[in-house]
Amino acid sequence: QVQLVESGGDLVQPGGSLRLSCLASGFTLGYYAIGWFRQAPGKEREGVAFISASDSSTYYADSVKGRFTISRDNAKNMVFLQMTSLEPEDTAVYYCAADPRYYSGSYFLYYGMEYSGKGTLVTVSS
Repeated sequence: QVQLVESGGDLVQPGGSLRLSCLASGFTLGYYAIGWFRQAPGKEREGVAFISASDSSTYYADSVKGRFTISRDNAKNMVFLQMTSLEPEDTAVYYCAADPRYYSGSYFLYYGMEYSGKGTLVTVSS
């Protein structure tokens, strides 16, 4: 049974940094592409970061490019999202997602991924 559990969400001031973690279980993480998605109140879910299974290549939404970094540690079954220069517009519930198929980062961030966690809340406010 695929399980993804996010952690690390918090209240942070504008300009601050935060690192989200995602613990994967029930499957071999190294065979799955991973994405981070977010959903702000009253808005649709948005894909923000992707990392491939094959070569750990990454892809980012324009809204976070240069500020967010996705990484994975397959040996520890962990995925991370390092967020810097946070803005109030980054306030959202952040979800970790996984998918065993081979599609591009842009595809997955647009269409979504097969498995998703329950999310962790990030609030950016002074």
